Parts: sequence; structure tokens; C-alpha cells
Amino acid sequence: MMPVRSTAFPALALTTVLAAASLSACSTGNDPNTVKIAFRKDTDNKVTLADDYLREVAREFERTHKGKKVQLIPVQASQQDYYSKVQQLMRSPKTAPDVVHEDSFMINPDVKSGYLRPLDGQVKKWKSWDRYAQSAKDAAKAEDGKTYAVPDGTDTRGIWFNRNIFKKAGLPQDWHPDTWDDVLKAARTIKKKVPGVTPLNIFTGKAAGEAATMQGMEMLLYGTGSDPETHNPLYDEKSKKWVKGGKGFKDSLRFVQTVYSQKLGPDVDQALNPNMQTKVNADLIPQQKLAMDIDGSWLGQQWLKTGGNPWPKWKKTMGLAPMPTQHGQAPGEVSMSGGWAWSVAAKSEKPDLAWELIKTLQSRKNAVEWCIRGAQIATRSDVAKDPRYLKSIPGAAFFTKRVRHSHYRPKGPVYPRVSTAIAEAMESVTTGDTTVDQATRAYNAQLKSIANGAVTSQ
Repeated sequence: MMPVRSTAFPALALTTVLAAASLSACSTGNDPNTVKIAFRKDTDNKVTLADDYLREVAREFERTHKGKKVQLIPVQASQQDYYSKVQQLMRSPKTAPDVVHEDSFMINPDVKSGYLRPLDGQVKKWKSWDRYAQSAKDAAKAEDGKTYAVPDGTDTRGIWFNRNIFKKAGLPQDWHPDTWDDVLKAARTIKKKVPGVTPLNIFTGKAAGEAATMQGMEMLLYGTGSDPETHNPLYDEKSKKWVKGGKGFKDSLRFVQTVYSQKLGPDVDQALNPNMQTKVNADLIPQQKLAMDIDGSWLGQQWLKTGGNPWPKWKKTMGLAPMPTQHGQAPGEVSMSGGWAWSVAAKSEKPDLAWELIKTLQSRKNAVEWCIRGAQIATRSDVAKDPRYLKSIPGAAFFTKRVRHSHYRPKGPVYPRVSTAIAEAMESVTTGDTTVDQATRAYNAQLKSIANGAVTSQ
């Protein structure tokens, strides 16, 4: 869920990517009986969650589709680099996978580039499609209104808070803020009564990328306006124009400015460090140095026995609260969602076989298994009710409830550049280099250029 950046991709790297972990003993090339699936492999070789899961699904597919083979194409890269590397693969029929794992916000840019095949005919005949949340279905569509992917889960966001720190500060253990002011009031109380603890983290700045944009600015921005439930503060679907920063944008920047100017958040140098996300979940929260963190549903996966930073006391220590709208206006809370999905590459020579594999990947059994293993929030109604799923990750029930009032990022192909501009505006007010008004003017100038003048005011 990070913005796209230009990435060099030499021939040697492409060869490495294509050295796929096949279930068969030799390379299958474009064998008509072999379906190839590309996915992101973690840069840490110890993390094999996706590899292990996909091998099991591949074996199942080969058992139920006699004579067919599955070839895995693990693309080992950071999340940012994965996008450009998998796009490189999809440019040619010789290297194109049949099935590709897509970040939902990359669907529209990849459709515009001609990399994906529409799936409307397939999902229309597939009974399971009716079980998907409408917001997830919408995220799988491009601007042309066609469906190009099947979501395998999503994520939502809220406020993680430390009950021990709240108790020391005299704040309630079942804290539920109704407005932004309630959040800032709690942060000021903690600063005064629990010295040595960072009251509130909200990600900010260019180095944090989408963590700043989604967990930070958009969690605020989508909670502004008189009707946050239907209001889109970034993109006007009717006019197909991007929305210039106005009052809601300035108010959101002002919240960020307040956190850092009043020293309610981390030190600015720390906040702008590229490793801030890792420091938050691996250090600041488990060591109880941070009272509140506006963050995602995946965070607690790190603290399980099988996670990267086991922390047995998290269940008793951490509480969860929805992010409130600015003034408590209906629906009273806001969340942002991302998530990934399975698509068929436009240059696939076996689209029918590719669709059969996607159906196997998203059978009820496999959908439950993936949500459990990958700390995903369910987008299917039957998975959301599954007892194993509900007990699987920290806060599963809480974050699943947030799906109802969650927003997805705009589908426009220029969104990654808009996201970068938002992060730059956040950074400028975090450091104090500009005022909120100056940062908004600079953002609006960038937006006009990025959108080729297709901007509007609300």
C-alpha cells in the first residue's frame, strides 16, 4: 500500500524473479496445462507465509484439476518495488503470469496500462461473489466500471491504546473518543501525568509513504465534512476531478501540526525516520513507551508467538477504539481500507485456467485460511462469521466491524502521486517549515499539475 516509485529493473533481476518455485521438477514455460501465479515474497527469507500458503493451494488445485500444474513466481521485493517489478513481467506474453496478486490501489493504473483482464463475466456466474462486501467489490473495479480482481481480504484502521498508561493518567480503560478534540485531550493528559511516554503517534512525512497518507491524513480527512459517510474529500466521482484542499484538508493538517508542535507525538526526527513503522510495533508499543497509535488491523500479528516480536501481555495491555469523525458527526467513526486481490494478466494465454485457480484461492476454506495466516480482515460474509477467523488475530472482531464505515482510496491512476503530495504537505507542517495555509496552497498547485488541471473545489 505504498506509493509507486520508479525502480530500475535490470535483466539479471528479472531473471532472478523468473526463477520460480515450481511444483513440477522443471520449467514449464508456456505449457497450456500450467498456470503461473505471481506474488510478493517477503524480503526477509525467514518470512514464508505467502509461499507456504500458495504451495498448499497449488497442490489442492493440481489434485482437483487432473493434468494441470501450478507454477509459483515469487517476486522478492519490498512492497514499493513489487509493483514495478510485476508490471515488468506483465508487459510481455513470454513473462506474463496468468494470475497476479494486486494491491487494490494499483488495479486502476494497471488497467490503464493494459496489464489486466476484466472478470465481469466470471464473477457474474460465481455464486460466492454475492458474499463479498460491496466496498470490496468497488475496490476491485477500475474507472471503466469493470471488475478486474477478486479481493482476498482487506485491512481497517483504528486507535490502539495502552490501558496501563491510560490508568496512570486517570483515563478510562474502555476509552472511546467521540471527536478529534477527545483524542488530543487524552494526549495532553498523558503528557502531563505520565512523563517519559509518547502520548500519540500519527505517521507523517514522505518516508512513511502510505502509512502517513492512509493511517494519518486520510483517517482525518475522511472524517470531515457534514456527511463523512458519503463525502469523498479527495476525488469527485461525478465530475471525475480531484478535489482541491479546502477546509477539511486544512483542519486535518492542523491536527498533525498540533500533535508535533505541542510535542504530543514522537520527536520529529524519529517521526520522519523511514523505519518508524517498525520501531512503533517492535519497540515503542511492546516496551510501553507509546500511549496511542493510529494504525492498522495487522499490527497485533507481530506480537503473537509466531510473529516477529512476540509479546504475551498484549491482550491485557492494549485496547482498541474507533477513530472518531472530526466533530462526532454521523456515523461517528472513520476507517480506511486497502487490501490485495487476485487478477488475471491481460497477456495470459490461459485465462480460463487462471480463473479456475482464483476460485480455488478464494474458496471459503482457503479464504478463511488466508485471513488467519495473513492477518487479513474478511471481506466475505461467511468468512467474517467463522469462529476460527474471529479468534485468529488481535482485534479481529473489532477491525471486522470497521469495514462497514471504511473508505477505499481513489481509483484514479494518478493517486500514487497525489499520495506523495499529501505526505509532503504533512511533512512540511510537522517540521514547522510551513504554515497550514502555505502547505495547502503548495498541495493544490501540485494537484493541479498532477491531474492536468482536472481539479474542483467542494
